[in-house]
Amino acid sequence: MAITVYEKIKKISKTFPNSPGVYFYLDGAKKPIYIGRAGSLKKRIASYFRTKDPRIAEMVRSAKGLKFEKTATLLEAIILEANLIKKYWPKYNIQEKDNKSFDYLVITKDKYPRILTVRGRELQKFGAGKAKIFGPYQSYRLLRTALGLVRKIFPFGKCQPGQGRPCFDYQIGLCPGICIGEISAKDYKKNIDNIALFFGGQKKRLLKKLKKMNPPAGGPEKIAALKHVADIALLQQNERIGIQKGDGVFGRVEGYDISHLSGKDPVGAMVVFENGEKNPAEYRLFKIKDLKGGKNYSDIDMLKEVLERRFNHKEWSFPDVVFVDGGMNQVKAAKEILAKRNIFIPIVGLAKIGGHSASAYMADKLIIANSKRSGRELLISSKKIFQAIRNEAHRSAISFNRRRGRGF
Repeated sequence: MAITVYEKIKKISKTFPNSPGVYFYLDGAKKPIYIGRAGSLKKRIASYFRTKDPRIAEMVRSAKGLKFEKTATLLEAIILEANLIKKYWPKYNIQEKDNKSFDYLVITKDKYPRILTVRGRELQKFGAGKAKIFGPYQSYRLLRTALGLVRKIFPFGKCQPGQGRPCFDYQIGLCPGICIGEISAKDYKKNIDNIALFFGGQKKRLLKKLKKMNPPAGGPEKIAALKHVADIALLQQNERIGIQKGDGVFGRVEGYDISHLSGKDPVGAMVVFENGEKNPAEYRLFKIKDLKGGKNYSDIDMLKEVLERRFNHKEWSFPDVVFVDGGMNQVKAAKEILAKRNIFIPIVGLAKIGGHSASAYMADKLIIANSKRSGRELLISSKKIFQAIRNEAHRSAISFNRRRGRGF
């Protein structure tokens, strides 16, 4: 029996590497009908042959070929994907989106160039020659995260040049000081040009340029960082992308806390921060139900119950990071519940070392699971955000406990 085209493509998919890159579904003329990117080409392509989505199944069935192009990092795959979509405009990439609904990176040609993220419908504001435009990107969150990561290597300002006072981003190292005149327009433009090279998919040219500078711009450390900038757990775990918010990278963070009144009427609270901001509309409250263990039913058991019940709600938006109020035991409990469901997103706990004094607040210890080293560095740098999430989860749980309103 002759092997079908579908079976041939499925066989080809099994040869894909477990590394980041871009993949192409092709038509009979070997032109792309769909272009995508992945942190693991092998895992992503395998998922296409298990899908229950009829649109994806139709695309896979109609394809006549399949190929890939490896990249060093997922971030480079994201940028390559955007440049290739712009080149080919594949049928299934634009089937349900017109050019006006894609997202783009815009670099203006001002004295101090501005870096903007805009919708396709807004591109007419930037006439020919007025700006450099990169994209299309299929996700605003994706683009913002990529830009946030690159900004850690090539800082740029969002402030008003020469405003006379340092902006917040300058204080945390994300602005090179255009607000206080610390960098000249000429040197600032060089920095922006580096960003343009990177988003233009010209990383090799950029690395060569940096190495030739005397002394090298930012030194060998910057070049090494550029090579590995996207090796970040928050980008690779389920490829759910967060957003740069001053002192951290976030998408949707769910924070959990347990509260009870002297052991009675225990409740659990789930608060949600999206892009570093509270989203009360997404908060959920749980009355603890399984108290068969009586006094032996610990806060850890209650946390497990809340997480079990939360992840039974598949219709709720999926988190990028799970935060639990507590230390190693709470983190282990959360990891156990998520692992049962094959969920391996970053889990963060915050252990209170001392009391409520300012010094104790500074001593709060982050406990992190399911994150590689570079991802851990980003999470650690976001301690203030997690403290805010901890406080909000605690406030919400206590408030619910007092009200004894209706939970889930």
